[in-house]
Amino acid sequence: MIPAVRQRYNAAFTEQRYAAFTAELNKAMYWPVDFRVAESPLFLDETTTRTLIRAADDIVGQLAKPEFRQHAKTAIPAGQTVPKETEWPHFLAVDFALCHDASGQILPQLIELQGFPTVACWQALLAGSYKKHFPEIPAEFTPYFGGLDEEGYLNDLRHAMTGDCLPENTVLLEITPDQQKTRIDFACTHAMLGIKPLCVTKVLKRGRQLFYPSGGREVRIERIFNRVIFDELLRKNPPMKFSFFDDLDVQWAGHPNWYFRISKHTLPYLKSVYVPDCRFLSDFVVGGALRPDSLPIDLDNYVCKPLYSFAGLGVDIAPTREKIAAVEKPAEWLLQRKVAYAPVMATPDGPAKAEIRLIFAGDGTGMPKLVNQLVRLTKGAMHGVDFNKGRTWVGASCAFHPPV
Repeated sequence: MIPAVRQRYNAAFTEQRYAAFTAELNKAMYWPVDFRVAESPLFLDETTTRTLIRAADDIVGQLAKPEFRQHAKTAIPAGQTVPKETEWPHFLAVDFALCHDASGQILPQLIELQGFPTVACWQALLAGSYKKHFPEIPAEFTPYFGGLDEEGYLNDLRHAMTGDCLPENTVLLEITPDQQKTRIDFACTHAMLGIKPLCVTKVLKRGRQLFYPSGGREVRIERIFNRVIFDELLRKNPPMKFSFFDDLDVQWAGHPNWYFRISKHTLPYLKSVYVPDCRFLSDFVVGGALRPDSLPIDLDNYVCKPLYSFAGLGVDIAPTREKIAAVEKPAEWLLQRKVAYAPVMATPDGPAKAEIRLIFAGDGTGMPKLVNQLVRLTKGAMHGVDFNKGRTWVGASCAFHPPV
């Protein structure tokens, strides 16, 4: 999106440099990268960067209103409310598709959002590695927002994750973290911030307090940086010595309730030029039954999404009236208008489309602030491995922009 920078980068690119880049990423931490990293970052011009910031402000402004809390009251499935909910989320991830408006300018369109942390420390490693191996990236360009550099960014993450606790007494909680595809981020969080990844099965409970074994002693867990996804927890049902639903003497960084409160459940509440039409399937229930004839006429321009799933599981990109009529719990499904991803990045074998996740972090005393972003590049129908097999210049990436 900055043609001169893109042309210079593409002209200088070689497979040898890319191989050295990925090899170093795989050796940087004690766990390797388990997903494809794209050959290039995205370069955002100042206009697009400011548009993304406006879109972020719009979304966060709506989430901060009292009306949103009323909407979010019904977000948590029955029996899954965790005690000691924080007043505000510590983390927020907002996914925008990069689309074109009628004049050909970039118009971000909201795809999903989550009151849950993402691969934040990995993004610092990735951005630094791109700059090291590809000096064609202008030195003043940054992936960060709000005047942050890498040090300031990591300090903000440290404060959000540990609060007033020591890193030793804070754990990154996950289910078998060494087997997750995002384990490189867990290793980065450990190396950069001192926060150890810990499996839920290794947590010990003594009264209302939690501990983990380390070097022949038990270390008190005072704060949990939560990376556990509830649908995975319920699906796998690992053997645990504590329950998320216990009244625990522990602080939460990323309280589990916010995973539901700010989620796909939020999409029908949001009204903005940056938010495509989205409704609960239950909005089409008439007289106690779902009425397929009340659905949008152009149904082929919509996708159908389950509320309580993660990483694209269960999304139907080609819904029909017959399939929708067979849904048993329409209040737990969304109908969302499709968006047309713009071909925003020129590559040697055809343009790539991009989805940008804006990363927010805060201290829990108010809505978190925009600090960074990540990018997923695709040439397929969706942003998933199965849709991009055999393609190049796709996968995980980041965006650089001039300071604004």
